Amino acid sequence: MDKQERLQKQLEFTLELDKLKYIERQSYVADGSRHENDSEHSWHLALMAMLFSEYANEKVDVLRVIKMVLIHDAVEIDAGDTYAYDTAGNATKREREEKAADRIFNILPNDQANEMRGLWEEFEAGETPEARFANALDRVQPIMLNDITGGRAWREHGVAATQVLTRNKNTHLGSETLWNHVEGLVEKNQQLGNLQ
Repeated sequence: MDKQERLQKQLEFTLELDKLKYIERQSYVADGSRHENDSEHSWHLALMAMLFSEYANEKVDVLRVIKMVLIHDAVEIDAGDTYAYDTAGNATKREREEKAADRIFNILPNDQANEMRGLWEEFEAGETPEARFANALDRVQPIMLNDITGGRAWREHGVAATQVLTRNKNTHLGSETLWNHVEGLVEKNQQLGNLQ
């Protein structure tokens, strides 16, 4: 593959990921005016990776974590965003996302396609220090947004505190500090009636 063809594939992938701006999530932005999109979510996680890396349980390669969180939801371009508490949607999520990963990452030149797919698989498996920390960030960020918006998305979907704690039960594997913060936010929002 010549340089021009390589650049073309990279540009195509970059434009494909622009579609993340149109994938709406259930969380609201901090002022509660609208739903957040996948692009905003991924950017927010990258920022959190830079700022909160000192709270990771283990030393992490911050650049690797940033790469992981920037591409972890790329598959939602095809698979859509599956709400955390949607039991039926979560039953088919992995299958839909693997099919999307096959298409989307293979837009890139082979070496980068393999790297991006590998990062996505690593994030999904959650077995490395970087993946555990990236997953912790991915769990904490929506809770932060729910807290600042008075539990708006939680209230709309009738979410219970036990559901939030169960979904986030592995957050401590990436960061005990962030997990302790999350537990406090859940307790606070349960007391306020934002969580059942």
